[in-house]
Amino acid sequence: MTTFQSYLANIQKALDTKKATEHTYRADLTMLIDSLQPGLTVINEPKRSEVGAPDISVASGNVPLGHVETKDVGTSLSKEENKAQLKRYRSALTNLVFTDYLEFRWYVNGEFVRKASLASRLNGKLKSDEEGVAEVEGLLRAFLRQVTPTVGTPKDLAEKMAAIAREIRILIINTFEQEGERGQLHTQFEAFRRTLIPELGPSDFADMYAQTIAYGLFAARAMTDDPEGFSRWTATQYLPRTNPFLRNLFHDIAGPDLDDRVAWLVDELVKLLKTC
Repeated sequence: MTTFQSYLANIQKALDTKKATEHTYRADLTMLIDSLQPGLTVINEPKRSEVGAPDISVASGNVPLGHVETKDVGTSLSKEENKAQLKRYRSALTNLVFTDYLEFRWYVNGEFVRKASLASRLNGKLKSDEEGVAEVEGLLRAFLRQVTPTVGTPKDLAEKMAAIAREIRILIINTFEQEGERGQLHTQFEAFRRTLIPELGPSDFADMYAQTIAYGLFAARAMTDDPEGFSRWTATQYLPRTNPFLRNLFHDIAGPDLDDRVAWLVDELVKLLKTC
Protein backbone atom coordinates (compact mmCIF):
# COMPACT_ATOMS: atom_id res chain seq x y z
CA MET A 1 0.00 0.00 0.00
CA THR A 2 1.41 3.41 -0.99
CA THR A 3 1.62 6.35 1.39
CA PHE A 4 -1.34 8.03 -0.30
CA GLN A 5 -3.41 4.83 -0.26
CA SER A 6 -2.70 4.45 3.45
CA TYR A 7 -3.65 8.09 4.02
CA LEU A 8 -7.00 7.68 2.25
CA ALA A 9 -7.68 4.43 4.10
CA ASN A 10 -7.16 6.22 7.42
CA ILE A 11 -9.45 9.07 6.33
CA GLN A 12 -12.12 6.53 5.37
CA LYS A 13 -11.74 4.72 8.69
CA ALA A 14 -12.27 7.98 10.58
CA LEU A 15 -15.26 8.91 8.43
CA ASP A 16 -16.85 5.53 9.13
CA THR A 17 -16.94 6.29 12.86
CA LYS A 18 -19.26 9.24 12.12
CA LYS A 19 -17.57 10.99 15.05
CA ALA A 20 -14.60 12.49 13.24
CA THR A 21 -13.94 16.25 13.28
CA GLU A 22 -11.54 18.49 11.39
CA HIS A 23 -8.86 17.74 14.00
CA THR A 24 -9.18 13.96 13.64
CA TYR A 25 -7.27 13.81 10.35
CA ARG A 26 -4.43 16.18 11.20
CA ALA A 27 -1.97 13.50 12.31
CA ASP A 28 -2.48 11.59 9.05
CA LEU A 29 -1.90 14.74 7.00
CA THR A 30 1.26 15.68 8.88
CA MET A 31 2.64 12.15 8.32
CA LEU A 32 1.73 12.32 4.63
CA ILE A 33 3.59 15.61 4.14
CA ASP A 34 6.54 14.41 6.23
CA SER A 35 6.92 11.37 3.97
CA LEU A 36 7.49 13.50 0.88
CA GLN A 37 10.87 14.99 1.73
CA PRO A 38 13.68 14.01 4.15
CA GLY A 39 14.53 16.37 6.98
CA LEU A 40 11.17 18.10 7.30
CA THR A 41 9.63 19.30 10.54
CA VAL A 42 5.86 19.09 10.10
CA ILE A 43 3.96 20.17 13.18
CA ASN A 44 0.28 20.32 14.03
CA GLU A 45 0.01 23.61 15.93
CA PRO A 46 -3.17 23.55 18.07
CA LYS A 47 -1.73 26.13 20.49
CA ARG A 48 -1.02 28.55 17.67
CA SER A 49 -4.26 27.92 15.79
CA GLU A 50 -6.21 28.88 18.91
CA VAL A 51 -4.95 32.45 18.55
CA GLY A 52 -5.34 32.68 14.78
CA ALA A 53 -2.58 30.80 12.98
CA PRO A 54 -2.65 28.11 10.27
CA ASP A 55 -3.10 24.59 11.59
CA ILE A 56 0.14 23.01 10.35
CA SER A 57 3.61 24.48 9.93
CA VAL A 58 6.31 22.98 7.70
CA ALA A 59 10.01 23.74 8.09
CA SER A 60 13.39 22.40 7.06
CA GLY A 61 15.65 22.81 10.06
CA ASN A 62 15.07 26.36 11.29
CA VAL A 63 13.87 27.57 7.89
CA PRO A 64 10.07 27.90 7.54
CA LEU A 65 8.85 26.47 4.22
CA GLY A 66 5.12 27.03 4.39
CA HIS A 67 1.83 26.50 6.17
CA VAL A 68 -1.28 24.37 5.78
CA GLU A 69 -4.78 25.44 6.80
CA THR A 70 -7.32 22.63 7.15
CA LYS A 71 -11.10 22.35 7.10
CA ASP A 72 -13.30 19.35 7.73
CA VAL A 73 -13.76 16.77 4.99
CA GLY A 74 -16.43 17.93 2.55
CA THR A 75 -16.16 21.62 3.42
CA SER A 76 -16.58 23.91 0.42
CA LEU A 77 -13.13 25.42 -0.02
CA SER A 78 -14.52 27.84 -2.61
CA LYS A 79 -16.71 29.41 0.06
CA GLU A 80 -14.11 29.32 2.79
CA GLU A 81 -11.35 30.94 0.72
CA ASN A 82 -13.42 34.12 0.47
CA LYS A 83 -13.78 34.46 4.24
CA ALA A 84 -11.72 36.95 6.25
CA GLN A 85 -9.44 34.40 7.91
CA LEU A 86 -8.09 32.87 4.71
CA LYS A 87 -7.82 36.25 3.03
CA ARG A 88 -5.58 37.37 5.91
CA TYR A 89 -3.45 34.25 5.67
CA ARG A 90 -3.07 34.65 1.91
CA SER A 91 -2.08 38.29 2.37
CA ALA A 92 0.51 37.61 5.08
CA LEU A 93 1.97 34.23 4.11
CA THR A 94 4.08 33.52 1.05
CA ASN A 95 3.45 29.76 0.79
CA LEU A 96 0.11 28.29 1.83
CA VAL A 97 -1.91 25.14 1.19
CA PHE A 98 -5.64 25.08 1.97
CA THR A 99 -7.32 21.68 2.20
CA ASP A 100 -10.31 19.65 3.35
CA TYR A 101 -7.92 16.65 3.42
CA LEU A 102 -9.10 15.51 -0.01
CA GLU A 103 -8.89 18.65 -2.15
CA PHE A 104 -5.73 20.75 -1.96
CA ARG A 105 -5.37 24.38 -3.07
CA TRP A 106 -1.97 26.07 -3.22
CA TYR A 107 -1.28 29.82 -2.95
CA VAL A 108 2.05 31.61 -3.41
CA ASN A 109 2.36 35.20 -2.27
CA GLY A 110 -1.41 35.33 -1.93
CA GLU A 111 -2.08 34.18 -5.49
CA PHE A 112 -3.82 30.94 -6.38
CA VAL A 113 -1.44 28.55 -8.17
CA ARG A 114 -3.31 25.29 -8.65
CA LYS A 115 -5.58 22.70 -7.06
CA ALA A 116 -5.99 18.92 -7.12
CA SER A 117 -8.14 16.26 -5.43
CA LEU A 118 -7.21 12.83 -4.13
CA ALA A 119 -10.68 11.31 -4.23
CA SER A 120 -14.36 11.92 -4.67
CA ARG A 121 -16.92 11.13 -1.99
CA LEU A 122 -20.26 9.37 -2.53
CA ASN A 123 -22.57 8.19 0.25
CA GLY A 124 -19.76 8.50 2.76
CA LYS A 125 -17.32 6.38 0.74
CA LEU A 126 -14.13 7.67 -0.88
CA LYS A 127 -13.30 6.80 -4.46
CA SER A 128 -9.61 7.28 -5.18
CA ASP A 129 -8.59 9.11 -8.35
CA GLU A 130 -5.19 7.86 -9.58
CA GLU A 131 -4.60 10.93 -11.71
CA GLY A 132 -5.72 13.14 -8.84
CA VAL A 133 -3.35 11.39 -6.43
CA ALA A 134 -0.44 12.10 -8.78
CA GLU A 135 -1.53 15.73 -9.10
CA VAL A 136 -1.80 16.20 -5.32
CA GLU A 137 1.62 14.63 -4.81
CA GLY A 138 3.06 17.00 -7.42
CA LEU A 139 1.31 19.97 -5.78
CA LEU A 140 2.65 19.12 -2.32
CA ARG A 141 6.19 18.50 -3.58
CA ALA A 142 6.12 21.86 -5.39
CA PHE A 143 4.81 23.48 -2.20
CA LEU A 144 7.81 22.06 -0.30
CA ARG A 145 10.27 23.28 -2.95
CA GLN A 146 8.81 26.77 -3.19
CA VAL A 147 11.35 29.55 -2.72
CA THR A 148 10.08 32.80 -1.20
CA PRO A 149 9.42 35.12 -4.17
CA THR A 150 11.83 38.04 -4.45
CA VAL A 151 10.19 41.35 -3.63
CA GLY A 152 9.93 43.35 -6.86
CA THR A 153 9.53 46.96 -5.72
CA PRO A 154 9.62 49.04 -2.51
CA LYS A 155 5.84 49.27 -2.74
CA ASP A 156 5.54 45.46 -2.89
CA LEU A 157 7.77 45.17 0.17
CA ALA A 158 5.82 47.80 2.10
CA GLU A 159 2.49 46.14 1.32
CA LYS A 160 3.75 42.70 2.30
CA MET A 161 5.33 43.96 5.51
CA ALA A 162 2.13 45.81 6.40
CA ALA A 163 0.05 42.65 5.87
CA ILE A 164 2.36 40.62 8.14
CA ALA A 165 2.41 43.40 10.77
CA ARG A 166 -1.40 43.47 10.80
CA GLU A 167 -1.47 39.72 11.33
CA ILE A 168 1.16 39.96 14.10
CA ARG A 169 -1.08 42.54 15.80
CA ILE A 170 -4.02 40.12 15.69
CA LEU A 171 -1.88 37.31 17.14
CA ILE A 172 -0.69 39.58 19.95
CA ILE A 173 -4.23 40.64 20.85
CA ASN A 174 -5.50 37.04 20.84
CA THR A 175 -2.49 35.72 22.77
CA PHE A 176 -2.82 38.56 25.29
CA GLU A 177 -6.46 37.62 25.88
CA GLN A 178 -5.68 33.93 26.35
CA GLU A 179 -2.50 33.90 28.40
CA GLY A 180 -3.77 35.33 31.69
CA GLU A 181 -2.44 38.15 33.87
CA ARG A 182 0.84 36.38 34.64
CA GLY A 183 1.69 35.83 30.98
CA GLN A 184 4.72 37.32 29.26
CA LEU A 185 2.75 39.82 27.19
CA HIS A 186 0.92 41.06 30.28
CA THR A 187 4.26 41.54 32.04
CA GLN A 188 5.58 43.58 29.11
CA PHE A 189 2.32 45.50 28.87
CA GLU A 190 2.53 46.55 32.52
CA ALA A 191 6.20 47.47 32.12
CA PHE A 192 5.37 49.70 29.15
CA ARG A 193 2.58 51.38 31.08
CA ARG A 194 4.82 51.89 34.08
CA THR A 195 7.85 53.29 32.23
CA LEU A 196 6.56 54.71 28.93
CA ILE A 197 2.84 55.33 28.46
CA PRO A 198 0.66 55.12 31.60
CA GLU A 199 -2.59 55.32 29.58
CA LEU A 200 -1.57 52.56 27.14
CA GLY A 201 -4.40 50.13 26.33
CA PRO A 202 -4.12 46.53 25.07
CA SER A 203 -5.01 47.47 21.49
CA ASP A 204 -2.43 50.29 21.40
CA PHE A 205 0.09 47.94 23.00
CA ALA A 206 -0.50 45.40 20.21
CA ASP A 207 -0.06 48.16 17.60
CA MET A 208 3.21 49.30 19.14
CA TYR A 209 4.45 45.75 19.54
CA ALA A 210 3.77 44.80 15.92
CA GLN A 211 5.16 48.04 14.51
CA THR A 212 8.32 47.81 16.61
CA ILE A 213 8.97 44.26 15.39
CA ALA A 214 8.36 45.20 11.75
CA TYR A 215 10.42 48.41 11.87
CA GLY A 216 13.18 46.83 13.96
CA LEU A 217 13.61 43.91 11.56
CA PHE A 218 13.53 46.22 8.54
CA ALA A 219 16.13 48.55 10.08
CA ALA A 220 18.34 45.62 11.02
CA ARG A 221 18.11 44.08 7.54
CA ALA A 222 19.03 47.44 6.00
CA MET A 223 22.23 47.45 8.07
CA THR A 224 23.54 44.05 6.95
CA ASP A 225 24.72 42.60 3.64
CA ASP A 226 24.51 39.06 5.04
CA PRO A 227 20.96 37.85 4.38
CA GLU A 228 21.84 34.24 5.17
CA GLY A 229 22.97 35.19 8.66
CA PHE A 230 19.97 37.40 9.28
CA SER A 231 17.36 36.20 11.81
CA ARG A 232 15.28 37.61 14.62
CA TRP A 233 17.99 36.32 16.99
CA THR A 234 20.77 38.23 15.21
CA ALA A 235 18.70 41.32 14.31
CA THR A 236 19.54 43.25 17.49
CA GLN A 237 23.25 43.30 16.69
CA TYR A 238 22.53 44.95 13.34
CA LEU A 239 20.39 47.74 14.76
CA PRO A 240 22.18 51.13 14.95
CA ARG A 241 24.03 51.67 18.22
CA THR A 242 23.04 55.30 17.86
CA ASN A 243 19.49 54.21 18.73
CA PRO A 244 19.90 52.32 22.02
CA PHE A 245 16.19 52.69 22.81
CA LEU A 246 15.20 50.75 19.69
CA ARG A 247 17.91 48.12 20.30
CA ASN A 248 16.79 47.50 23.86
CA LEU A 249 13.07 47.59 23.07
CA PHE A 250 13.45 45.25 20.11
CA HIS A 251 15.50 42.80 22.16
CA ASP A 252 12.87 42.81 24.90
CA ILE A 253 9.89 42.14 22.64
CA ALA A 254 11.38 40.08 19.79
CA GLY A 255 14.21 38.22 21.50
CA PRO A 256 14.57 34.52 22.30
CA ASP A 257 11.68 34.58 24.79
CA LEU A 258 9.11 35.74 22.21
CA ASP A 259 5.91 33.71 22.59
CA ASP A 260 5.86 30.88 20.06
CA ARG A 261 2.29 31.78 19.11
CA VAL A 262 3.69 35.05 17.71
CA ALA A 263 7.27 34.04 16.84
CA TRP A 264 6.32 31.86 13.86
CA LEU A 265 4.91 34.87 12.00
CA VAL A 266 7.87 37.08 12.94
CA ASP A 267 10.03 34.42 11.30
CA GLU A 268 7.86 34.74 8.18
CA LEU A 269 8.74 38.45 8.11
CA VAL A 270 12.43 37.54 8.47
CA LYS A 271 12.10 35.14 5.54
CA LEU A 272 10.59 37.92 3.45
CA LEU A 273 13.33 40.42 4.34
CA LYS A 274 16.04 37.92 3.50
CA THR A 275 14.95 38.08 -0.15
CA CYS A 276 15.56 41.85 -0.38
